[in-house]
Formats: sequence, C-alpha cells, structure tokens
Amino acid sequence: MSTDLLNVVARFPSLRVLVLGEAMLDSYLVGTSTRLCREAPAPIVDVAERVDACGGASNAAANARALGADVTFLTVFGDDDDGDRLLGCLGHAGIRAEHAIRTRDRATLTKQRVVAGPQLIARVDQGSTGLLSPQVEAEFIARLRHLYLRSDVVVVSDYGYGILTPAVIAALTDLQRSAPRPLVVDSKDLQRYRHVGVTCAKPNFEEAARLLGGAPRIAGGDRAGGVVRRAQRLLERTGAQYVAVTLDQEGAVILDRGGEWYRTYAEPAPHARAAGAGDTFVATIAVALAAGAPIHAAAELAAAASHVVVRRDGTTTCSAEELEAAVVGVDKVVADVQQVRTLATAYRQRGVRVVFTNGCFDIVHRGHVTYLSQAKALGDVLIVGLNSDESVRRLKGQDRPVNGFEDRAQVLAALSSVDHVVPFEDDTPEALIRLIGPDVYAKGGDYSVETLPEAPLVQALGGEVRLLPYVEGNSTTTIIDQIRGRSSGAIPVG
Repeated sequence: MSTDLLNVVARFPSLRVLVLGEAMLDSYLVGTSTRLCREAPAPIVDVAERVDACGGASNAAANARALGADVTFLTVFGDDDDGDRLLGCLGHAGIRAEHAIRTRDRATLTKQRVVAGPQLIARVDQGSTGLLSPQVEAEFIARLRHLYLRSDVVVVSDYGYGILTPAVIAALTDLQRSAPRPLVVDSKDLQRYRHVGVTCAKPNFEEAARLLGGAPRIAGGDRAGGVVRRAQRLLERTGAQYVAVTLDQEGAVILDRGGEWYRTYAEPAPHARAAGAGDTFVATIAVALAAGAPIHAAAELAAAASHVVVRRDGTTTCSAEELEAAVVGVDKVVADVQQVRTLATAYRQRGVRVVFTNGCFDIVHRGHVTYLSQAKALGDVLIVGLNSDESVRRLKGQDRPVNGFEDRAQVLAALSSVDHVVPFEDDTPEALIRLIGPDVYAKGGDYSVETLPEAPLVQALGGEVRLLPYVEGNSTTTIIDQIRGRSSGAIPVG
C-alpha cells in the first residue's frame, strides 16, 4: 500500500480551498433514438430524464469538496432558472456558495448535452460571456480579498467567459505578493497569469501549443516528448513553478523549474466520458500540494482521481475513499509465473513495446520515482522486477530490507508509470528477462552496457539496453544511514 500517498489524502479534510472562476451548469438530456426527423437526416431523441451537474469551475469546486476539503466558491452567475438549478447542484455537492454573486444582468452559463444511449448527439451552449459590470467586478474583488486570507490554497478555473477580468487578476497578484498561497491555475490563456505567482499551471496540449505560438511539430506523434523538449519555454511563458500539461488518454507531463520532468499515465477511456476530467486533475493536484505533497506525488494523485472519473458517464467527481482505493493498485502486482508469461505473450501479439527494469526499491524516494517515470517513457508498458526479501538480504545484508515485499510492491504499484510488479527470488532477473523478452531493459546508476551482467541476454533476445542516470543525493542506503545517525555515500538507484 502506498502509505505516503494515503497520508496525503488523510490531510485533505483539514484544508480550506478557495475556487475562483466561471460556474457552469452541465445538463444531460438522456434518452433513446430509433428514428430520424422528416425535416432533416437528424436523430429524434425521446428524452427519459434530465441530469444536472456542476460544470466548469463549479466542477473543480465539487471535486475538491468530494476529496474532503472545505471549499468556498467565488463566482458570478445569473439570477435565472438555470442559476437556480446550478445553486441546487452546488448545495448537493456540499460547496459553500454564499459568496457566489447572482445578478440579473448575466445569463447562467449552461452546457446542455443530448445523449441517446451511449452516444452524444449534440451539445448546446448558452449564457453570458462578456466582462463583468464595474459594480459586480468591484464586489467580486472585495470578496476575493476577504476570502483569500482564510484559504490554504487557491484554484483558478478560467474559461475566458468574463469572470477573471484584468482587475481581478491584478488583485490576485497583489494578494500573492503580500501573502503567498499555493495557486493552481487552469486557463485558456495562461500568459495572463505570468506575473501572478502561480505554483502550478495546467494547460492541455492544445493550450500548451498556443503558448508556444502554434502546434509544435511532433515526430511520430510523441506529444509528451514534444512537451519535454519545450519545457523551458512553457515555464517562462506561464511564469509558474510547475506546468502540468494534460494529454488526454496519454496522461500528463509535469515540468518544474529545477529542470526535471515527470510523467503520469492514463488508461484509455472513450472521449465521451472525459467531460470534466481536467477539473478533477486541477482540484486534486491543488489539494495535494496544499497538503504538503511533492509535485510528483500530487501528480500521481491527480492522475488516479482522473482515472476514476473517466470510467463514468457524464460530469462527476472522485471521492477521497475512491482515490484511496485507486492508489493502492493491488491488481498491478503479479505473483504467478504463468500470469507473467500470459501478459508477455499478449503484449507481444499486440505489438506493445515492453520496458523492463528491476531493483530492491526498499525505501522509494524521488530518485526512484523520476527514474521509473523516465523508464516508462521508453515504451508502452513498464514491468518492474522486484527482489524478494531473501534476495535483498543476500544483496544488501541481514538488516535489509527495511520494508517487506508486500509494502514495497504496493508502493511501486501506486505509481502510474508502473504497469506491473513481478517478484523474483534470484540474485539477478535473468529468468524474468527470458520469460518476458522485453523490448527495452532499463537500468539506473553508473553502469555501462559492458559492465551490466544482463545486457548480453537482453541483446541476444533482440532487446535494447538503456541506461538512465540516477538523481544525485537520493539513495536508499543514504536515507537509512541518516536515520541511524551516520552518513554514507550515494549508490545507484534500485
């Protein structure tokens, strides 16, 4: 079980979250269709029910509340029928909306989807998208100044529909300079927030491309690689400490100003089910950062929460309990040799590029996490061979491992970069390599291909050996020695 991630989730209920942005009502007219119109070749949908849900910034707020945080929502929407429906959705989600400003000079933003069975037929958008009136803008800024100081983290969900005016952004900039808070921004135009003091900016790939001046040329469809190669430009143009570029079914790439990058992975889901997944990602990464999680852990939790919601129809949320279950990752641990053989055969038949690596992974630290993320980027599936407890004792000494196999396996399984964890009893993983026949064998540390014992076998089986650098200053042995009150030199990852 991933104790570290679960400890982060356990801190969510103590956090106060302020969400700013455009509230929307997501409505679904759900029915069946068996015939076409006479007027045109368009389907007739016999509507059986209408389902209303929080959309846009209100969905980000609903997700933060579902995770257990105390959420205050600052927004503006219409004093109309759709606004009444939206207010009901906010109340049902447990969101404090007493600071939502309702006005008759704006129509509530509404996205109404017509669905026949599993098929989305049409979406109808309506509502005011102009800038706030001077009076409403002044009231919004006054409430922002009051609520900001009572919050542990601020989330901005800016769809470009007039709520986040230049004056509002200027007020937010002043607040960040005088009393900084973790600030996560999801905006169609992130350059507007370049000087605000953003902790994490979250563009999708298309928005990142616009920041770069147009769609970058991506060789072989490698969007993640294209983002990594342009990391510095994205960080400069957003002004953020971190940039999390979401890639739909390909997961996300997280960039930071230290020059490192990290990738999360997603399981494919139909695009019709992706409504609001970005809001889930933003809310989760914001609450996790406020809870003190490092960026890679916050990204893992955000990826896990997004995976929960895309498996459902419509706009929905991920609860803290569902997130805890998602990060445990029990099914990733493969203990049966026959199951390993079956998986390897299936991947080969599908033409999936399999990456294999191995290690003790006794105390998983940032060096391990970065290394595993980079190893996964070398292919489609990452299988980790994990030394058994007895094997670790032979390699590291009788006082190791510190954590038993089950604990080590579950921590690895909680990482989205890891697809399968497989135990092995021998001192080397050669038997597993023969069984799996990986396309790539990745290893961290200061090896060379000539000094790596498994390299000849991998190459004889037609595989490629890739050596990845470990992160300096991160070593299991060093951590253990520091705990015991003595120092030791760094050793390679694994």
